[in-house]
Amino acid sequence: MNTETAPQGNEKDTDDPARQLTEANEKIAQMSRDLDELQTEQKLTHKLAAAGAVDLETAVLVAKARMNGKTPAEMDGCVAQLRKEKAYLFGGPTETAGPRKTASAKDRGTTGAAALEHAAQKAAQTGSRADLQHYLKLRRNLL
Repeated sequence: MNTETAPQGNEKDTDDPARQLTEANEKIAQMSRDLDELQTEQKLTHKLAAAGAVDLETAVLVAKARMNGKTPAEMDGCVAQLRKEKAYLFGGPTETAGPRKTASAKDRGTTGAAALEHAAQKAAQTGSRADLQHYLKLRRNLL
């Protein structure tokens, strides 16, 4: 007799459209909340990356914790405050990447440009193919 009641119980579960509708609405609401969280996290990630976050994962986790309960409109303020309070998560002032001086290498930034200008003037004055070749070689290496 127990085998007969089990199918009837399953039929009752599938025949209750109100319960199915409630479950479907709950699933839709949960998916909507998840989607909102993902969109907020994505916006936060983009804003932190634009602000120069070096450790993006950590910055996102800290910012999400601070954003808890705040509106997405307050995101810019949260990023600015995070940048001020936790500067180590962000890169320092942006500098142009140039060669660094070492004991054995010359600074290519100043001497290279000066050497290039000197070679150009010498090639223009002498008209020699060797001087022109030297100038073009320097120019190719520096630019």
